[in-house]
Amino acid sequence: MASISLTKVIEKWKWENLTPEIDISKIKITQPDINRPALQLAGYFEHFEATRLQVVGFVEYSYMNGLEEEKQIEVYEKLLNNPIPGIVFCRELHPNELFRETAIKYGVPLLMSNKATSACMAEIIRWLNVQLAPCISIHGVLVDVYGEGVLITGESGIGKSEAALELIKRGHRLVTDDVVEIRRVSADTLIGTAPNITKHFIELRGIGIVDVKALFGASCVRDTQNIDLVIHLEDWDKDREYDRLGMEEEYIEYLGNKVVCHNIPIRPGRNLAIICESAAVNHRQKKMGYNAAQELYQRVQKSLAQKREEE
Repeated sequence: MASISLTKVIEKWKWENLTPEIDISKIKITQPDINRPALQLAGYFEHFEATRLQVVGFVEYSYMNGLEEEKQIEVYEKLLNNPIPGIVFCRELHPNELFRETAIKYGVPLLMSNKATSACMAEIIRWLNVQLAPCISIHGVLVDVYGEGVLITGESGIGKSEAALELIKRGHRLVTDDVVEIRRVSADTLIGTAPNITKHFIELRGIGIVDVKALFGASCVRDTQNIDLVIHLEDWDKDREYDRLGMEEEYIEYLGNKVVCHNIPIRPGRNLAIICESAAVNHRQKKMGYNAAQELYQRVQKSLAQKREEE
């Protein structure tokens, strides 16, 4: 199961640790979902997901401080006697000393954020969804072409990196070369990133390693990109029949998500960069509701209908 250390989360969002007495080095967060413990503070603990990060806003804070001391002791004991990875107080709210002492007793870290509750929750969920998403690594090149994430795949040495380099020269942006880490952040979205070791590097046979960021500038690279289209490069087979109209889309599946895939045959003289650009723009047009193949089909049908009328 994917996990992320609480220490990394605190560093990312610059939260203040209100319980430095607790050792948080081994605490892991395993779920992207979070919980506001309003019902638990009211005494309802059925279906309580204690392994989620807990967020306390002004409503919960006001309710806690409005309880009598005996009730506070009872509620705090029930709430904090659970394997909670951490409780975040938003709006720079400080828990009372009784809550802090009980949290230290059960080893539950208390953290403080200066953000509004809703904004804090939205940002945490979005970020954790990416960090904890299912992940695989594949061999390929990922490039941002006109805002479309184009994943170029194919056998080693077929020309993926050369195509990416030409795209970079034409003003597009490299995400990763050779190894693409794919994360499924939702049922519709796949995000590609580069391993830290090879980030911004391209390997060109006969030349070696090229640092794209240093050579072409920071505007030619990016860290992450949605995967919208896959272009699979393969050797030209003269005996194979290739799709020349594109009436029906072909798909490839990663982590249960389907992505449109074009199989491009390679032979001397074909400009891969222009093909990738055209495929990206054509895919973008289809998402906007225009399909060139369908337009051609309708023109042919209209022409045939006119000829029948003339006869």
